[in-house]
Amino acid sequence: MSELAAQNVRIAAVQPALRLGAVEENLARLEDLIRDAVREHSPDIVTVPEAGSSPNVYARVLRGVARPVDGAPMQLYRRLARELDVVVGGGFLARRGGHVYGTYVLAEPDGRTHLHDKDIPTMWENNYYTGGDDPGRTTLSFPGGPVPVGVACGWEWARMGTAARLRGQAQLLLGGMCWPSYPLNWRGPFGLWAAREHALQRQHARELPRQMARLLGAPVAMPSHVGPIDFDTPLAPGVPWRTLMVGETQIVERDGTVLARLTAEDGEGHVSASVALAAPEPADPLGPMYWIPPLSVSTRAAWTAMNTHGSVKYRAMRALRRHPWQAWPGGDLPDELGPTDQAEEHHATTP
Repeated sequence: MSELAAQNVRIAAVQPALRLGAVEENLARLEDLIRDAVREHSPDIVTVPEAGSSPNVYARVLRGVARPVDGAPMQLYRRLARELDVVVGGGFLARRGGHVYGTYVLAEPDGRTHLHDKDIPTMWENNYYTGGDDPGRTTLSFPGGPVPVGVACGWEWARMGTAARLRGQAQLLLGGMCWPSYPLNWRGPFGLWAAREHALQRQHARELPRQMARLLGAPVAMPSHVGPIDFDTPLAPGVPWRTLMVGETQIVERDGTVLARLTAEDGEGHVSASVALAAPEPADPLGPMYWIPPLSVSTRAAWTAMNTHGSVKYRAMRALRRHPWQAWPGGDLPDELGPTDQAEEHHATTP
């Protein structure tokens, strides 16, 4: 990566409490939170989590939350970027061509728009979308010059491969998290196991932003969902999974210093901090492991089983044309839209 002049940017990170499957309601709530964050913090960048249209969990209603890539979620992020004169980042489940992806949008005030598709859906998410193959790197324009930026969604943040892909390539990492924990309603031996796993999930979420910042040698901003959430237990019909989104929205400097943070107990809100953007200086070495946090045997087993279950079901339903989004005309957009590009010019279709 070529040397670029150091500059400071102010980032606002939004931690929303969204309702499962309520796409239009959630987009309206995100708009209110983004506007409030801009009024309070006067940021250069404002970010909301991945899955901004609905939390990603295992529930039948998730079959209906995808939107065309040029649909209402993307239009919201682009409109607010233009109107508020800030970079706006946010995610949603986007139909792109013949598939749905976990897409994250970075929209600039002049209309430039950058798209990243999450590379591997996490566990039950495989029921509703497939993985992308872009490198998760782009460039944002600021008065001090162009800034190479990495983008990561969900457990992309938790994998050493993501750090290896972006290390030395990004002065800043953006994106977001949707992290539901283990069930809090189970009792007996299963309840004791779930409580232990819940404590580990919260610990991993708390430590992950600073771990990634030190691996990249670049500041990070990780907005996350918060609040209670109820859904179904995969592979166990009729068993409810009642838990919470772990929060831990953070803005962290390159050395791992946490500049701003919202926990699960803080609830919905937003924080901001200024970070220094310069040539990356990694503080920690890359390791040989797959995961950055030491995930438990239970979580790794669940990852494998639910990934397989979900991806098989997604492919089968697609082959049978059972996904609701398959009834729409197909359309796609390039990952990079220039300042004069309009979504309609690229033949993506909004139902």
